[in-house]
Amino acid sequence: MYSCGPTVYNYAHIGNLRTYIFSDALKRILMFNGYRVKHIMNITDVGHLTSEATDSGEDKLEVGAAREGKSVFEITDFYIKAFRRDLAALNILPPTKYTKATDNIKEQIALIKQLFRKRFAYDTPEVIYFDTAQLKDYGKLARLKVKGLKAGARVPFDVKKRNSTDFALWFKIAGRHKNHILRWPSPWGEGFPGWHIECSAMARKYLGQPLDIHTGAVDHISIHHTNEIAQSEAAYGKPLSHFWLHGEFLVLGKPGKEVRMGKSLGNFATLNQIVEMGIDPLAYRYLCLTAHYRAKLYFDMRNLMAAARGLLRLREAIGSLPASVGHPIAPVEKKFRSAINDDLNMPRALAIAWDCLKSKRYDGGEKKSTLLYFDTVFGLGLDQPVKKADIPTEIKRLVEEREQARRVRNWLMADKLRKTIQERGYVLEDTPNGPQVKRASQLIERVV
Repeated sequence: MYSCGPTVYNYAHIGNLRTYIFSDALKRILMFNGYRVKHIMNITDVGHLTSEATDSGEDKLEVGAAREGKSVFEITDFYIKAFRRDLAALNILPPTKYTKATDNIKEQIALIKQLFRKRFAYDTPEVIYFDTAQLKDYGKLARLKVKGLKAGARVPFDVKKRNSTDFALWFKIAGRHKNHILRWPSPWGEGFPGWHIECSAMARKYLGQPLDIHTGAVDHISIHHTNEIAQSEAAYGKPLSHFWLHGEFLVLGKPGKEVRMGKSLGNFATLNQIVEMGIDPLAYRYLCLTAHYRAKLYFDMRNLMAAARGLLRLREAIGSLPASVGHPIAPVEKKFRSAINDDLNMPRALAIAWDCLKSKRYDGGEKKSTLLYFDTVFGLGLDQPVKKADIPTEIKRLVEEREQARRVRNWLMADKLRKTIQERGYVLEDTPNGPQVKRASQLIERVV
């Protein structure tokens, strides 16, 4: 199994992380079914330009380095570590191996040489391109109608490009990239690889060709995965992967008016921001499991808080059950296995877990063993005890300021302070005994 990993020039946002939660669920389901999974995930640390469709713009790693006043190597190291922390916080199983693009330059050059031998590559003063016109079924994954592409679609940045869909295999240290920091010797002069060639070379090196399953997000279909398939199959005359699975976007807004979350759009949130609000990161994992991986997931704080409450309800209920009997309830396991093997139907699997918990047909020990067994797929840490956290001093101060505003009947300021408290992940309730504040992820008393 090969998963397209991050380009490490910034934090992964929670939309990116939804894709890795989906891939992790797939991996866990395969293991649940008895498969041994060799899993490779790439780290893109060179060659991913800001305009993916036209092979133009700057290298995202250099953009990140300039933004933070650091070297490319410092940026890479920092964001790789941040990414791994996010995966660990979300209980995502690590891959068998992470592979950095910069550690596999030799293999990428070898693949480009093979494409030249097969006459699928051509040389220009600044870029080595893949000639899509030479591949009869180019674009088959995305069902692209290459001849019917609208004028302006994938407009060539380089006038030397033969076809609008041709894509870069290797950038030379010349022209617009003459000052590129990362560079390696090649038969075509010093340069650096294109984004797509990296995955093809590393997938083949570590998993062979064809591999079994290739995963990524839906935005990879029309360009990145289309181009991976083209260059790999042109070079070696066999499929790159038997199966391709893609996770849908996390989106903001409402149906019909949704906007995808993206770093390029500047509207992204990180997992660390969720944690700083006092929300268990596994509440976000729970939220992702409530939607099918092929469906858009509409994100707002309300559904995140609902997921946090749901997760805490599960943990509290399981914690109150007697000791596990050591084996799952057979008919419930059968339903669960049927759900997860039906195109990874995790929403249905969660519903089956809840039905089991509420059922009066089984005793507590049987329920506990069954739900903890299911958690090898869910990855929700259902055996973790519920923790009561202290309210931070800053939140207590805001509560006191609001009380002062109420005492002088400054209702506008009181409402503003309540909103500030809510935005920081806490809920304020006015009771006969005075204001009560709780983390929004700890409103377990209301729903258990």
